[in-house]
Amino acid sequence: MRLGPTPPTAPASRGPRHAFCAQWDGMIAIVLAVGVVLMACACSAGSTSQPAPASSPRVADPLPGTKLSLEQLRGQMFHVSAGRRLKPSSWPNGAKVAVGLSFDVDNATAALSTGTLDYEILSRGEYGAVDGVPRLLRLLERHRVPASFFIPAVSAALHPEMIKEILAAQAPSSSARVHEVGVHGWIHERLPLLNDEKEEQRLLDQSLELLTTMVGARPVGYRAPSWKFSGWTLEQVKAAGFLYDSSLMASDDPYELLLDGKPTGIIELPIERILDDFPYFGGNADGSNPSLTAVYEIFQSEFDVAYDEGGLYLLTMHPHIIGHRSRVAMLDRLIQYMKGKPGVWFATHEQIARHVKAQTNRLLSSEGR
Repeated sequence: MRLGPTPPTAPASRGPRHAFCAQWDGMIAIVLAVGVVLMACACSAGSTSQPAPASSPRVADPLPGTKLSLEQLRGQMFHVSAGRRLKPSSWPNGAKVAVGLSFDVDNATAALSTGTLDYEILSRGEYGAVDGVPRLLRLLERHRVPASFFIPAVSAALHPEMIKEILAAQAPSSSARVHEVGVHGWIHERLPLLNDEKEEQRLLDQSLELLTTMVGARPVGYRAPSWKFSGWTLEQVKAAGFLYDSSLMASDDPYELLLDGKPTGIIELPIERILDDFPYFGGNADGSNPSLTAVYEIFQSEFDVAYDEGGLYLLTMHPHIIGHRSRVAMLDRLIQYMKGKPGVWFATHEQIARHVKAQTNRLLSSEGR
């Protein structure tokens, strides 16, 4: 007997028709196999490129205003707007013009707010605390003129010696402080970019609390970081009880701010980019503007017209920008020029706002309102 598997039995022949069908089935199988291989190759090749998104991202409308009604546009335009003109009929002691020198003591906070840890940039900001503020305080002391310092709370916390130096200045034969400290955000956050009502409120509350503790008095003036309001800023500033704001540009002279067309009681002491050191020496200029004379002429010309009109002259500067030697020399020259004119009142923004408010109240009282 033979052990092992039984050999397969040869299939019986089924005729020529079956052979043709078998051949046809084989050809179909080959075609299908080739198709599968080609599809696999195509998928493999396609995997090296970016897969097509499930759905195309929606592109923001670049001109949304074109689709709004006039009523909607009015609502947007006048959510925050200019109300009564508050230019005084006179300044204290018969002065012809009020001059408010202000310094936004940002230092490195704008970079820190965005997480920019480039120490070349951070050191430029630190210059404001190390050399800028002390040099400017010496200049102001020499000329016996006051100034307003708008300070992000983090800037004050990181360099507390600045606050002490600012507050140390005293008026001649008086214990009264010469300079003012105002609110300028928590860490120079851009409020429209933050775009969060509760977070904005939290940062404002923190700023007020910290600066009040460090200064020993609650600040009465507000200047938005980067001069940018969100849709909630004015309402929060009003609720916080600020006397004035100095962030907007609807006039050269003081005016009352309106919120959705209603008076807020907040005095706006307007600023302007052409009366700011940053566009000329910072930002995109990055210190590349060598012409101090050209900048001086703009600053002086603006003062001359304000003087002739009996108006307000506000100059905004930054210690880490204007505090460099050649630029402080330019500011020195400008202050000397302004002091050379009769009837120039140098004051803090708070003093200017209080004078404006007092004169406005007297006017309303005389009108029976």
